[in-house]
Amino acid sequence: MASASMDKEKRSMSYTALSDLTNQENLTHHVCFDEQHTYVSYQQFQHDVQRVCGYLSHQSEVKWALCFDDSYQFAVSFLALAHAGKHIILPGNHQPAALTELSEHFDALLHDDIIQVMPCKHHRHYQTISDNVMSVLSPLELGNIRLTLFTSGSTDTPKPIEKTLQLLSNEIEQLEQLWGDKLDATEIYSTVSHQHIYGLLFRVLWPLCAGRAFSRTNFIYPEQILSHQPEHKKTLICSPALLKRLADHEGYNHYQMVFSSGGPLAIEGADQSEAKLSLRPFEVYGSTETGGVGYRQQIEPTSLWTFFPSHKARLNIEHCLELLSPFIDESQWYPTSDYCDLLDNGQFMLKGRVDRVIKIEEKRLSLTEVEKRLMQLEWIDEAAVIPMEEAKRAVLGAVIVLSDTGNKLIQQGSKGKFWLKLRSELREWLEPVGIPRRFRAVEEIPLNSQGKRQMHDLQQLFNDVND
Repeated sequence: MASASMDKEKRSMSYTALSDLTNQENLTHHVCFDEQHTYVSYQQFQHDVQRVCGYLSHQSEVKWALCFDDSYQFAVSFLALAHAGKHIILPGNHQPAALTELSEHFDALLHDDIIQVMPCKHHRHYQTISDNVMSVLSPLELGNIRLTLFTSGSTDTPKPIEKTLQLLSNEIEQLEQLWGDKLDATEIYSTVSHQHIYGLLFRVLWPLCAGRAFSRTNFIYPEQILSHQPEHKKTLICSPALLKRLADHEGYNHYQMVFSSGGPLAIEGADQSEAKLSLRPFEVYGSTETGGVGYRQQIEPTSLWTFFPSHKARLNIEHCLELLSPFIDESQWYPTSDYCDLLDNGQFMLKGRVDRVIKIEEKRLSLTEVEKRLMQLEWIDEAAVIPMEEAKRAVLGAVIVLSDTGNKLIQQGSKGKFWLKLRSELREWLEPVGIPRRFRAVEEIPLNSQGKRQMHDLQQLFNDVND
């Protein structure tokens, strides 16, 4: 471990391909740092990958799940598994029940102290691996190394998505081409998990390839984002939820770059980023399946998106986006569920998802449209609409965050009168079957660590309280 002096010569910004990341001889930069700004050198990182790879190469299990709180230990284990020729599994949730549910997808588990209850018989704690056997690291054949991630969208059951490291490498190279000059020699701080594709790429693999030191631990609270003042330039890898919460806290901090992904960013979050972090974030739109698709800096909610330069795009008969992308498969068009308008100069406008269109009483309803109409009302800041079953029929339920005006109105009268007034206003826009029958007012719409709404959590709000 090196001390905190970080001179620019040691931070040479030469890009190293993912395939050659751990077999270089003359790299002298720092890989990461802890909360005390104690740094880990590239040589130490290389040694640790050789040590863990030496252990894994002698294990018969093929599919290894990684569950780590410490991003450095995660990075070492990730590269060690790749060099050992194992299939890497990244569960998005380390809770015991969730891990047990996913255990059919892996043979063994490598972890740090974040795991307390083991979901499988074969597991190993990172700190207990000795350096009795050290592996010699050759360049990786990225196309042969498989990785499984899991979706974390609105459905209850995580869906496994398999990729190769070559696809990740293609995306990392594109990220560096787009933003490498802007990031320069910044240090990387993050609020998002490396267990999902956004955090895996932006907070771990891209910094490793580009020679930028990253923090071993996450910022968890808005106060940390606003108060942390290191000596060096810094970049923030953030979620929409935390950016929006900056409004509730005093302070100002300067970041070289801010990124946001994992869910939709409200315009208020973009405004707060500019006011408190010195610039509007670069939003990255994509998914576990597609990787990055496009990006923008949001000036207004209708600000256009720009495709990554390597992508080709077209619309299918339903006006949904199809992609030809080196992050997915350069030989086949990939269909998405996103309604889009394609414009000139590689730009596009997102208009919602086809899988958020449902049928109630034979009428097609867009849940996105209902949410939009709710948020047009001065009484409501945020809305999440879900389909529900009530008395053997389908209805809509709406979880809403009231504005100050809405809170004052509901305090002046009864909740029942407020809901009636709200439904009356919605009739100007929506057919009767499209007006929510059940409402829950909350201080915050529940989100997971990636800033995404979970169907189960929204449903639970209605299960916990009787109308």
